[in-house]
Amino acid sequence: MRIHLIGLILLAGLSAQAPAHAQQPQTVERRVDRLEQQLRAVQRRVFPNGNVQPEVGDQPAVAGPASAGGDALTSLTQRVDALETQLRALTGQIEENGYRTRQLEEQVARLRTDLTARLDRLDPPAAVTPNVSAPPIEEPRAEPPVETPPEPVRAAAPASAEEAYNAGYRLWDRRQYAEAQATLEAAATRYPTGRWISWIRNLQGRAYLDDGKPATAARILLANYTDNPRGDRAADSLYYLGEALTRLNRRTEACRVYDELARVYPTMRDQLRSQLPGARRTARCGGE
Repeated sequence: MRIHLIGLILLAGLSAQAPAHAQQPQTVERRVDRLEQQLRAVQRRVFPNGNVQPEVGDQPAVAGPASAGGDALTSLTQRVDALETQLRALTGQIEENGYRTRQLEEQVARLRTDLTARLDRLDPPAAVTPNVSAPPIEEPRAEPPVETPPEPVRAAAPASAEEAYNAGYRLWDRRQYAEAQATLEAAATRYPTGRWISWIRNLQGRAYLDDGKPATAARILLANYTDNPRGDRAADSLYYLGEALTRLNRRTEACRVYDELARVYPTMRDQLRSQLPGARRTARCGGE
């Protein structure tokens, strides 16, 4: 929006023609100065890493009234030309960034479609594990015995997504994988949004992977990455997806996943970064 505003201001400034510049050279120069400052601000905001063309440099100041009619107009014209050139460069880079973003989204979509189809051929999707709840409390008899044992107490539901995740984590840590899978599925159903869903789905995939069910694990991990690529454990899911594919003897796909991990998450956690070379060797990726 600001870039279009700059262009309109430039056109308005150019329409004044030479007589206006001769009458008020200092006013026009101040307007050009403001345009240059605004353009630099756009550069810094759109390209924080500085990957842009060289900024418009400072032009020599107008010497005095004697040069206002000729040199001043020439100088201002050159500066306006430089602003227009920089505006075209900014527009081109914005379009290029948008194109790259669309390409990345298309690559992620193709990766998901391809892997999902291959996994379905290996292992048809399993039915969703039902939520495991405590047995219903039996109604007391009409004439209870003298000594009635205490009624069973229904387990309280987790009060938050974090508590639900921790409950599943404790089961997974004790290698009670089936119980962990059911608990984490219930947690994902109860808390489908928010920060902790990325943690819950990632751990659920790992629970299936550690339980010797890599096809189901791969399906869950792939969905966690593609549905929530900005989640806290999206990079972890991509890493363990590669491990699941390796166990399924889908080494080519596993190497593609590891390449995707390195490209999309260059600032991944140190633990993943240290494990990635070994995982690539296990998958027999080229160059390892």
